[in-house]
Amino acid sequence: MPEPSFTEAPQIEPATPVPAARPWTSSASWKILRATGVLTGFSGVVLAATVARELVTAKYFGRSDPLDAYLIAYLMPSFVVNIVAYSFNLALIPVFVEVRQREGRAPAQRLFSGAMVWSLGMLVAVVLLLAVAAPLYLPLLGSGFSASKLLLTRHLLYVLLPLIALTGVTSNGTAVLNAGERFALPGALAVLPPFAALAFVIALGRSWSVYSLAVGTVAGTALQVTALAWVARSHGIDLTPRWHGFDPKLRQVIRQYVPMMAGALLLGSTDVVDQAMAAMLPGGSVAALVYARKIVSVLVVAGAIPLGAASLPYFSEMAAKRAWDACRRTLRTVGGIILAVTVPITLALAFFAHPLIRILFQRGEFGPHDTAVVSHVEAWLALQIPFYLLTSLGVRVVSALKRNGVIMGIAAVTTTLNVVLNLLLMRRYGVAGIALSTSIVYFTCAALVLGAVFVLLRRNQMAFPGRAPS
Repeated sequence: MPEPSFTEAPQIEPATPVPAARPWTSSASWKILRATGVLTGFSGVVLAATVARELVTAKYFGRSDPLDAYLIAYLMPSFVVNIVAYSFNLALIPVFVEVRQREGRAPAQRLFSGAMVWSLGMLVAVVLLLAVAAPLYLPLLGSGFSASKLLLTRHLLYVLLPLIALTGVTSNGTAVLNAGERFALPGALAVLPPFAALAFVIALGRSWSVYSLAVGTVAGTALQVTALAWVARSHGIDLTPRWHGFDPKLRQVIRQYVPMMAGALLLGSTDVVDQAMAAMLPGGSVAALVYARKIVSVLVVAGAIPLGAASLPYFSEMAAKRAWDACRRTLRTVGGIILAVTVPITLALAFFAHPLIRILFQRGEFGPHDTAVVSHVEAWLALQIPFYLLTSLGVRVVSALKRNGVIMGIAAVTTTLNVVLNLLLMRRYGVAGIALSTSIVYFTCAALVLGAVFVLLRRNQMAFPGRAPS
């Protein structure tokens, strides 16, 4: 299949009868699945490096206080990246694709350059705010920590804060490359942060303790930014921020971004709330939750992230062409494949949780009791996988339709549900109750998001009769 031109705006074909949309719909489903497969394949190396890093981390630090401190320190930078940086792409890419299609490469580049200025300025401001306010919010996140453990957490936070701005650059650059159907190299470059962290822990873990993990992660992300800028330039995309003023298209991006950020803030608070509430339980509970989440995250990273990156450009293109039937059929096809693939994997992961945790982590400071606790948590946490992927797919369709306010409303409901369920279930099941709560929340979120998508598509089809590219 020839690579689409990034320099010419595709022309919208005249309206054709609805049945003609079916071949294009099948093509869109195939493109999404193929791109997801490419990203998943290249991310295998990333996942291998990540797993190796976690195995080495478990060997060096077990479920110790220094690792608890690192995990709480890493919580805020990762939370802000997911909320402020990654959600920005969900607002940017639909507008970027529309401008590229209708006006060409130069206007799309101007939009992207201006968005980079706006995004980086916001991220730097957040970094400064988090640094200044650290003594206020860290005692809340680590409510069960001693004074010395909180001090270590704050020092680690200061080391990790540059990740916010660095990851913002990689997120924007990767998204715009994906919008040009360039998926492989940006995905492969994601190996650099975990690989660098692994190298730093092996080389300096005994002397630098948990600081080696923090410094290695930041160094790897800086290297990723450098490499990504070179890749983007080779494809005619400049990652350099340049201000061209608040033109109408940038205003449209910001209007879509505000409700998306609010919704992502609420949805992303699940991890923050879970870890903060786990810190209220006996020592090691935060580490137990995070170790279990790392296993689930392997499948989430291998599925949700590639799926989201692959699907957003294609759904944005369909929305720009008002191909509502194509959107609906593509969503059903891809969603059905997600369930067919992930449900058996999820059941196997839950059933074999104990031997899996024993094989992966039980060595050094990580003993049999740790295996028993973490495997129980992991079994409940694994149930979220199909629903997490369906939610990720549905959110991309909502963003392509430029109705991000819907996500904000759904997120408000699920965030409240998460807190209530945590309080109820952690009293009976401890940290495993928090894991069960998370799975129930993602089931609810998937149902609400997909229901909203089909309602929006039906309304759009009634208001704006669909077109079907030939």
